[in-house]
Amino acid sequence: QVRLVESGGGLAQAGGSLRLSCAPSRTFTTFNEMGWYRQAPGKQRELVAVIMSDGRINYADSVKDRFTISRENAKNAVDLQMNSLKPEDTAVYYCNARLLSYNWLDFWGQGTQVTVSS
Repeated sequence: QVRLVESGGGLAQAGGSLRLSCAPSRTFTTFNEMGWYRQAPGKQRELVAVIMSDGRINYADSVKDRFTISRENAKNAVDLQMNSLKPEDTAVYYCNARLLSYNWLDFWGQGTQVTVSS
């Protein structure tokens, strides 16, 4: 079973930047979609950004113009560059990858904490 391995995250001040990275634990077929979700305490997990294998991208309105998602298909890796961070960006961030087989298969990372202080 392939795992998604995340790195990055940590503590930043408001207005600062952080970068998250994610890649599978072993060589694997190219995912159809890769993205980032986040979950703040007491809230539901929400989409942050997703990028398709053809390059199409969707962002949550709350992060548009501040966050940038990118992927390297050859490595099946996805990054999230987070700029102009706000305290409300504080959450556990999860890497997600989706593969269309007979059905959609979802893979998740273990989550990485992002904390933004005011």
